[in-house]
Amino acid sequence: MLAYLIRRLFAAAVMLVVIILVVFSIFFLVPKWAGVDIATSFVGKQADPHAVAAVREKLGLSDPIYAQVWHFFKGIFVGRTYSAGGDVTHCAAPCFGYSFRSEQAVWPVLTDRFPVTLGLALGAAVLWLVFGVAAGVLSALKRGSLWDRGAMVVALSGVSLPIYFTGLLASAIFVFGLKWFNGQYVSISDSFSGYFEGMILPWITLAFLYAAMYARITRATMMEILGEDYIRTARAKGLTERVVISKHAMRSTMTPILTMLGMDLGALIGGAILTETTFSIPGLGQAVLTAIKNQDLPIILGVTLITSLAVLLANLAVDVLYAVIDPRVRLS
Repeated sequence: MLAYLIRRLFAAAVMLVVIILVVFSIFFLVPKWAGVDIATSFVGKQADPHAVAAVREKLGLSDPIYAQVWHFFKGIFVGRTYSAGGDVTHCAAPCFGYSFRSEQAVWPVLTDRFPVTLGLALGAAVLWLVFGVAAGVLSALKRGSLWDRGAMVVALSGVSLPIYFTGLLASAIFVFGLKWFNGQYVSISDSFSGYFEGMILPWITLAFLYAAMYARITRATMMEILGEDYIRTARAKGLTERVVISKHAMRSTMTPILTMLGMDLGALIGGAILTETTFSIPGLGQAVLTAIKNQDLPIILGVTLITSLAVLLANLAVDVLYAVIDPRVRLS
């Protein structure tokens, strides 16, 4: 198990370096090939030419691309100083860039918004795993029943309806109609009950979309597994249906579920833009949407790297869970 974990950690570290190189190239190298002056993205298209030139010098955009990559990597570990003449700006480690639009380093913005998005993603993940997987298993066991047909209709609705529709509909019914919730985000440090009340609708709305997909995948996988020879053998040995399902069938069913969870949870940690915008939640998704509107390139770059890192770590966790569920994976 230890050797397997070391191999996965090494592969994750290499992949992280590759991701940073690719993302950096997309943001800085590709526009340069296309003849786009990246400095205008930091100061605005209507900025004075002298201001653009000063920013180009301050950020080292005229340096070779390998020098820019080195400065970026170095800044992550030891910080970075941006200087142009007498104008000096220091970005403390870990430095993921500096936004000259908002006059602040990117890392504090990420750390301020990240816990909000993490709470949204984890809360929704618990709901969609519990209800989605349970609905899928019951549908597979009661194939063709009224429950099966009803659950799949609800699942199809969840997949088809966009979040901004279900979110606004939920707010109209439960916030403005029934007045069960206040519909406002409250920091968990200010009030736990207020935080829970403000997040329950976003959790349910986000979980409704993913629970529908997980229910359909779980149903299809479970139905396929229930027809396998080893399941028939387990039943022939006299094992109860509860043991057959929980100990044998569910172990194989969880493999595709874990694969989906790693990708979905990692992507959501990078920012659930539609959900955060619909419910006015100050997370990474709302931050990157504002950055796109303002053409704030450093913020967009920072959130992109955080999203990539989150997906990478989530899939690393999934790889480890694979080895726990199926010991044969450790030898592959």
